[in-house]
Parts: sequence; C-alpha cells; structure tokens
Amino acid sequence: MRVVVVGGTGNVGTSVVAALAADPQVTSVLGLARRMPSWRPAKVEWSRADVSADDLMPAFEGADAVVNLAWLFQPTRDPVLTWRNNVLGAIRVFGAAADARVPVLVHASSVGAYSPGPKDRPVSETYPTHGWPRAAYSREKSYLERVLDTFELKHPDIRVVRMRPAFIFKREASAEQRRLFAGPFVPQRLARPELIPIVPDAPGLVFQAVHGDDVGEAYRLAVTKDVSGAFNLAADPVVDPAVLADLLGAKTVPVPGFMLTGLVAAIWRLRLVPASPGLVDLVLKLPVMDVARAHHVLGWRPRHSAVDALRAFASGLRDRDGMDTPPLAPPSGGRAGEVTSGVGGAP
Repeated sequence: MRVVVVGGTGNVGTSVVAALAADPQVTSVLGLARRMPSWRPAKVEWSRADVSADDLMPAFEGADAVVNLAWLFQPTRDPVLTWRNNVLGAIRVFGAAADARVPVLVHASSVGAYSPGPKDRPVSETYPTHGWPRAAYSREKSYLERVLDTFELKHPDIRVVRMRPAFIFKREASAEQRRLFAGPFVPQRLARPELIPIVPDAPGLVFQAVHGDDVGEAYRLAVTKDVSGAFNLAADPVVDPAVLADLLGAKTVPVPGFMLTGLVAAIWRLRLVPASPGLVDLVLKLPVMDVARAHHVLGWRPRHSAVDALRAFASGLRDRDGMDTPPLAPPSGGRAGEVTSGVGGAP
C-alpha cells in the first residue's frame, strides 16, 4: 500500500507518518510539505509541495490513499491567507485525489467543526458541523465538511473518512504550539507547573484532549481498514478547571467567560499573543464528543489519557523539546526571531 500524507511534518503529521511507516501493510509513504524535514523514518520519502499552488497530480498518481493534514493556524490576522491555504488548498487536494483515481481519502476535520453544543453530555458524529463563525479555524473546518458532503455524492467510488479529533498534544509539538498560541512574550519559566498558582474557572471551560501518537494510530486504522464517515477522537477524562488545577497543583478561581475572552482580545490587539479571542470563545462553546464510534467501528482505543497528553505537552515545554521538522523545531533566532518575524505570522 502506497500512502501520500499531505502536511506530514507537523504535530499530527509526524505521528501519522510514523504510525503508517510502522505498519507492514504500508509499503511506502510519501510526505508532502512546504519545507523539507531532516527527519527520515524508514519507508518514507519527502517532496516539496504547496497545496495552494502546486500541481499535486504527479504525487497522487498510483497512491492507494491520500491523507490530508495541511493546515495553517497562523496568521490569525490574515484570514484570507489561511482560507487560501486551508480551504482552497484542501479543495485542490480533494480534486487531485479524484483526478488521480485515489481510492481512499482521509481528511483532518476537527472538534472545531462542530456547532456550539452541550458540555454535560457527549454528542455523536451526527451533531451539526456548522462551526462557530467568530473563529476562522472553525469556519474553515466547517466549510470543508460541506465540501466533502458534495465530494462524496460526486465520487461514490472513493472511500472518504473524516477525522474529528479533540485538542492534540504531545511532547515533541510543545515548541510549535507555544509559538502558535502563546507567542514569544510568554516566559519559558511558566512551563513549570508550580509557578502557575491559579486556573480560571470560567463557564464552558471544558474541553477534550488526546495524545498525538494515539491520533496517528487512528489515522493508520482509517487508511488500512474498510471504514468511512466521521470519527470523533478524544481520551478520558474530559478536562475542566478542576482537572487542570489538579494537574498544575493550582487553585481554581471563578472568572466570567466574557472576562477571559476580553483579556485575550486585549492582548491580541496589542499583538502580544498570536491566539485570537475567537479561539478562546470557540473553546468555551465546543461540545463534548462521544467517541463510541471510533471504539466500535474503527477499533481505536487511546493508550494515553487526556492528562497524559497534557503532561507530555508541559514536559516538552519545560525541556524545550521538538523534532527535526520545520514546524516542530524551536524557532530559528530564538524568541527575538519570533518577535522580529511578527507575532502570529505565518510559519
């Protein structure tokens, strides 16, 4: 089996590539990326490609499956750029896969595609995926769900799988996630749990997490098993302020949701952090997902708990861990390089 992974060098991509390369059924993996990595696992080749502009057909011809992971989280201040890469780029991936007659297409959707929903009961994959319009990430993920609805009607011969993971963490992605969401002005010492004394107890601050390696395994199963449709991916427990406080050895302090969003909005407008207030608002509104279908149909069970995933992220921050791929390596030029290149700029 020959698999092409589009966007194979980031948080999810490295886990997917590693899981596929370890599967005896997979004979080769071609990773497509805008910037070439030094990381060279067995059975894996790399090719440079920009989904928003390059011809993808030569890479897709003869493939047994295409996995689409290409995504820009930043710059949040330029939604036209992220739309061009994330939405129009994905549409180009889907079209090239159909033209190359690739029999399997696996796409990275997200919990962020879901409409605002309940926190006290889990929702299945049938829950509406209309997103939250104030967050570009959610708008883009939701739009692509509609694109795939049409794609499946036009191409019933292609097995389409949509993966909807919760927030994904692993040790090696900590540097990338700090850069993307916290920016260069958050001191490294704050990665030490004992120096975070409080956790805001805001209404709706309830979310799910999953370890990147477990997500990689889910994608491997989606590629190699005869399954289709959407799959929610998350690990227990559901993360709330009490879970975070226990993890950090901190205390919870009641904070209204609008104050939390307002604080992020203020520092975002001052260009002190790259994460937009829309992302915070999105977290407060996302539903809790039911993962029973992934368990029973996909045969997937996470090996790591949600707390394990968060601990891995924290330890990676503390130790400044990463990987030999451009997205996961520490930023060139250190914190000063991040500032001079523009907080929240495109990587």
